Amino acid sequence: MAPSIGVAEYYANKTIFITGATGFMGKVLIEKMLRCCPDVKKIYLLMRPKRGQGTKERLHDFMNCKVFESLQATSPDCFSKLHLIPGDILQEDIGISEEHRQTIQEEVQCVFHCAACVRFDMFIRDAVNMNTLGTMKVLQLVEGIKNLEVFEHVSTSYCRCEVHTLEERVYPAKHAPKDVVNTVKWMDDDLLTYLQPKLIEPQPNTYAYTKNLTEDLVTQYEGKFPIVIARPSIVMAALKEPIPGWVDNMNGPTGLLVGAGKGVIRTMHCNDSYQADVMPVDMAVNACLVLAYLTALDRPKEVRVCNVTQSGVNPITWGQALDLGRIHVHEFPFSLCLWYPGGSAKSSRAHHTAALLLTHMLPAYLVDLLMFLMGQKTFMVKIQKRVNYGLEVLQYYTTKEWFFDNELYRSLPDLISENDRKIFYTDLRIVEWSSYIRNYIKGAREFCCKEDPSTLPAARRRHTQLFYLDLLVQTIVYGLLAYFFYYYVIRIFC
Repeated sequence: MAPSIGVAEYYANKTIFITGATGFMGKVLIEKMLRCCPDVKKIYLLMRPKRGQGTKERLHDFMNCKVFESLQATSPDCFSKLHLIPGDILQEDIGISEEHRQTIQEEVQCVFHCAACVRFDMFIRDAVNMNTLGTMKVLQLVEGIKNLEVFEHVSTSYCRCEVHTLEERVYPAKHAPKDVVNTVKWMDDDLLTYLQPKLIEPQPNTYAYTKNLTEDLVTQYEGKFPIVIARPSIVMAALKEPIPGWVDNMNGPTGLLVGAGKGVIRTMHCNDSYQADVMPVDMAVNACLVLAYLTALDRPKEVRVCNVTQSGVNPITWGQALDLGRIHVHEFPFSLCLWYPGGSAKSSRAHHTAALLLTHMLPAYLVDLLMFLMGQKTFMVKIQKRVNYGLEVLQYYTTKEWFFDNELYRSLPDLISENDRKIFYTDLRIVEWSSYIRNYIKGAREFCCKEDPSTLPAARRRHTQLFYLDLLVQTIVYGLLAYFFYYYVIRIFC
């Protein structure tokens, strides 16, 4: 049975503290809370200066982000509920003043800890400091909150990559989190670089290693206050809210989508028959809000864990996703393209490596040679090396089949009221993949690449020109190959 109090009713008159508010999920979380929980009292945002901008300037830019456009038009007064806490989880005591510390500990009831670095290839010291030590500092602050009702830690379903099926439970870390934190403090870079592969084994990267380490750290506070760990899989563009297709970064699949759409990526190592366990950002955020609400009401003594994953419900394979992308990129082509979008996924690493040389590196060297002869600055080889490195990092996830238990996630609609099911939707069966990927491409074009919809007619004309140019080049290449085969093979042997 659903609780007697609804989700929005629970958050009414509550004071919330959020880390990672300026991140992809953080923005959607705040927009959803302001729009669908209109009686929330205050939302404190931990924010640090960045790229020459002070925290006040960052907050101003944050509130004018595209994701809040509808709220700015319909409910501009709701932004008065956002309160800035200048700080940085990399600093001592997360860099906040004593006054702000007391404010948080006196007023806050709910904490959403979303701050983390999502780079897979980060040096272990930096990853530990950001993901593990940063969380340790947040927990030390949270431990002093007088009326804490729930602490939610946003992790990842790729925190233990070596297990066959990830269950909805915490897995003890290979090393004690505090020991690792202390080790990276005193050990020099050369020694850490040498030890890093052994330290993180069997995890594929420092991201997965530190996420598991951090979950272990969070469980050490079990029983002190209600805790829930949300583990989203690959978080992608919004399904419906705040804008269909909204995405604001080039991480993971979005970078692949844009790179392929611009003709820069023409091959990737991927088993196209494997399922792509992806999660629209609005559904991931809805799950986080519902999980925090249920945990606050239930007040469990043990840590609650939820794998926010697809796990075969309304599945889509990598191959199906790529095929849909090829269809819809013709409708929303990118304005600046290196070449006509093409290429394919390769299940064979040898096939992928050969294609990488022929379709990525060889053309890059030819372009740079022409640029050099014309006295221009070369750039293509540098770009392709970065692209190839990114593909190398991601292929671990696209060449392996992943399995997650997600009983709690699938049960969420049954644990809330019918009205809340519509507002805080989490059922993946509502996703229609063709229209979702169509909106995803449209959103990546508009929000990531900053291409105005008015440029579409010109982009489509250029797309058509590139198609015929690509066809001409293929005809010439295959014609030359046929000629040489006939001349040097057929004639010699005949």
